[in-house]
Amino acid sequence: MNNISPLVFDLSIGRQKPESIINKSTACPFCDRENLENIIEEDGPLILLMNKYPTLKETYQTVLIETDQCDQEFSTYPKEHLHKLIQFAIKHWMQMTDSGEFKSVLLFKNHGPLSGGTIHHSHMQIVGLENVDYKLSVINEHFEGVLIQQSKSVAFNVSTQPRMGFFEFNITLEDMDDVNILADYIQTAAHFVMNHFNVRCKSYNIFFYNPGDKIQVKVIPRFATSPLFVGYSIPQVAGNINEVAKRINDLYFNS
Repeated sequence: MNNISPLVFDLSIGRQKPESIINKSTACPFCDRENLENIIEEDGPLILLMNKYPTLKETYQTVLIETDQCDQEFSTYPKEHLHKLIQFAIKHWMQMTDSGEFKSVLLFKNHGPLSGGTIHHSHMQIVGLENVDYKLSVINEHFEGVLIQQSKSVAFNVSTQPRMGFFEFNITLEDMDDVNILADYIQTAAHFVMNHFNVRCKSYNIFFYNPGDKIQVKVIPRFATSPLFVGYSIPQVAGNINEVAKRINDLYFNS
């Protein structure tokens, strides 16, 4: 794996960010839609705007507000809204990528207290990196796994060689005509994490990758990070991933 230079986090800006994931009494800035500033595009309940708290230096940070309902959550969106959201997110991610202004562009989502996020209201982030190429740390083996389902050009699996461990769900899209299937599989993974995976798991991340002419996505349940990964970058894989793949099939596809 190639080394990547660290991004610089501006603590003075970070201290100003509102925290509503844990402290639910904090006023939600995304609910106050009339006072949102620096909006890039609005499409019904979807709003893409500049991040008010750009904590990462040498980046271009935007936020995609997913819904106008503060308590809605990605895993339960109606299909029409889900498909519109993923199409909207990928469109802007690709526009920033194709602009040539950045070394690479991140698209990701945090949900829950252990996800690294601060705002409860469902949102994604699209971040242009001026001097860092995230793809240097991405290898094909991270997306290999036990197949759960495949439809047209979209494959859904559970990792046999996760980036971090223990469980990581991968979705790979080969043809953009099948983007709604991609969205469905991402939502299935998120719903499984939130409802059937582990009663203690209330957090997850969704990460998008764009190697070449395909799109790959990881849905990662979040717990306290393994000390082996923190100290040595050694991932671990659970011994029952075949059982998990079968359970997802039984719950969502074989009923």
